[in-house]
Amino acid sequence: MSAVIQSSARVSASPLAVGDPDRLLVFDRDGDVSLARFMAQVRGLAAMLPPGRHAINLCEDRYRFLLGFCAVAVRGQTTLLPPSRAPGVIAEELRRHADSYCLGDVALADAPPRYWRLPDVLPELAGAPLPVDDDALVAIGFTSGSTGEPKPNPKTWRSFRTSTAQNLAALGDLWPAATPAQIVATVPPQHMYGMEMSVLLPLLGGVAVHAARPFFPADIAAALGAARAPRLLVTTPVHLRALVASGIALPPLAGIVSATAPLDAALAAAAEAAFGCEVREVFGSTETCVIARRRTAHEQAWTPLPGVQVQPQPDGSLVHAPHLPTPVALADLVEVDGDGHFQLRGRQADLLEIAGKRASLGDLTRQLQAVPGVLDGVVFQLDAIDAGGVRRIAALAVAPGIDEADILRTLRRGIDPVFLPRPLKRVDALPRNETGKLPHAALVRLLQTVAR
Repeated sequence: MSAVIQSSARVSASPLAVGDPDRLLVFDRDGDVSLARFMAQVRGLAAMLPPGRHAINLCEDRYRFLLGFCAVAVRGQTTLLPPSRAPGVIAEELRRHADSYCLGDVALADAPPRYWRLPDVLPELAGAPLPVDDDALVAIGFTSGSTGEPKPNPKTWRSFRTSTAQNLAALGDLWPAATPAQIVATVPPQHMYGMEMSVLLPLLGGVAVHAARPFFPADIAAALGAARAPRLLVTTPVHLRALVASGIALPPLAGIVSATAPLDAALAAAAEAAFGCEVREVFGSTETCVIARRRTAHEQAWTPLPGVQVQPQPDGSLVHAPHLPTPVALADLVEVDGDGHFQLRGRQADLLEIAGKRASLGDLTRQLQAVPGVLDGVVFQLDAIDAGGVRRIAALAVAPGIDEADILRTLRRGIDPVFLPRPLKRVDALPRNETGKLPHAALVRLLQTVAR
């Protein structure tokens, strides 16, 4: 084990975690874990890991994900973060990345190939601090596939350290500097937003994080009840909407952070009124990590994080940031003012032009979701081209109390007939992934199923 640590301790290396060894790193209703104990368990786990270049971390428990991620980094291996933990996706990534394995924290009846389970009793080893080479490739994140095939995005330890410092700049004023926040996150750590807010912030930002990933409003309230003030809820618009609709009471919050999908201003205002704190939306991507922030209930424009510049391009935007080795191109169309603040104007792939008229899938989706009786919905474009050379527009709606004709009748009041979705089908639920996104392939499959 000592040889492993020494091989990482090069001239350009930085700590695996920061802060006093006695500080709180992870908590839940079963107790607290200090940074010192965590580091001892990282050493013990790193000594046990199988050989390989890549590891897919399937741990459900956030604490064990943290342990696995850090142990893999200490061993000089790279954590893969596939867009889904579906068996087919995992099998494909194992095929693509030679010399890889999976690690998890539960016994799986249908385990993927080369599955290694963390021991129930975690070993602990004393030792020196655990540095990580700044240029080490510690993770490869994959885009969600909502607009096409998932694409890999390599992340070095240096880039993670820099982006975490920016996230602290974006969120740190929500809680007192002398009292570290305690985070409850509803997003999985395998997603880049979850990685930034519930893995890297605790490691490099001095905050603590709840070990679980609560889903239902009552579970979120219970997890927040296990936290001590100042409490920070890291969540998504889907979870936030469910919390507001439930009417559940939450303990006092320092703030709520939202990402992964556009947050409606009315929902942000309703959440601020219900929970008595600021709802701060952050904007980013797997490619860039978080690059901007706004208080959505009161602001339309995004404020870039320190050192970030967003530059409009004909087919999207170009992001310059201190943690990015080179500028990153995004498909998001932006309008930038003289101070560098920007507003999103959709995506090039979302823009529709039919019969000389223009619309956007994002705006059409917002109008669908605003129809009384529609609980959730999405408008998307099919891949196939019809006889007129046009890709048809389709929609799926969760609307148990009304039928398709009622929905279309309401949409006709505000949507040009050429952009009315046909087909429009009611479904019991949309195929949202763990962060609330809607992969295009899953939408097409569901439409094909209900259209039969």
